[in-house]
Amino acid sequence: MSKLLLAVLAMFVSCAAQAQSWPVRPVKFIVPLGPGAGADLTGRMLADRLSKQWGQPVVVENRPGADAVIAINAVISAKDDHTLLYGPSGSFIGHPYTLDKVPYDRSELVPVARVSNTVVVLAAPAALKAQSLKEVMQMAKEEPGKFNYASVTQVYDIMMAAYLKGAGLDMTRVTYKDPVSAQNDLVESRIQLYSAAYVIVRGHAQGGRIRLLAVQNRTRAPGLDVPTAAEAGFPQLTLDGLVGLMAARSSGMSDAVRERIAADVKTHLSDPALNERMTATGQIVNPGTPAEFAAAIDEQSRSLAAWSKAIGGKLK
Repeated sequence: MSKLLLAVLAMFVSCAAQAQSWPVRPVKFIVPLGPGAGADLTGRMLADRLSKQWGQPVVVENRPGADAVIAINAVISAKDDHTLLYGPSGSFIGHPYTLDKVPYDRSELVPVARVSNTVVVLAAPAALKAQSLKEVMQMAKEEPGKFNYASVTQVYDIMMAAYLKGAGLDMTRVTYKDPVSAQNDLVESRIQLYSAAYVIVRGHAQGGRIRLLAVQNRTRAPGLDVPTAAEAGFPQLTLDGLVGLMAARSSGMSDAVRERIAADVKTHLSDPALNERMTATGQIVNPGTPAEFAAAIDEQSRSLAAWSKAIGGKLK
């Protein structure tokens, strides 16, 4: 057997051994959202399962603020393969199109495991006469400049701005620091269209104060009788709210460890009991390998680049 082949085999055995022995100390999931958010809740559910399997505590730490930059920099600066970012891809893929200067190296974020898709809905005030997304857009066309819209993240703002420009519609974007203020303004008809995580507006929807017009995911949400944006006639407003685990490249986490984490995550997500609990938090369970998560992120990044180009650059 050649020395080269022996070296390759030795490296393979070493990587496999490293993957099996990881973790050797407590693991930290840093979440760029506050307590109670859908991704925060599911992160805690998954952390509980994984801590029992791995034999090490898995701690969830919330680091909201600065459009997720605080959390991202915490993960990168840790340079630790036991510190991971847990949250939506929208936390970082929109930064090149919303920030004058991205305060971290985007190549530092390495996909580890796709976990789920946040259910994102387009909602309108119940007081608005429109019964469908098509009718809302028709009303906006007939009354240019009268309607306001808001989004759960700037990624969805960019997508909506690109659609409106392409359709020749004049609607005003309203920005909010927190989702509670946005949904209150929606209920009071101060904004007419809100792209929001379903879990945020569920109470008002069930109480009849707002109307759900479409789900912006590619697939319908389990247990929710609402068409997708594509089914409603607006495929341009489709974007999955990808949620998963990311590591810092500088942490030195090996490919074998990333694959092992993704496999462990998938095993737990195949449990119907956990699946049901995550669905109740407004998530569509969608586990994936590092390569699958990376491909999905790349696809969204390409879409964002096209939308940004369509609106002439960064959001105003």
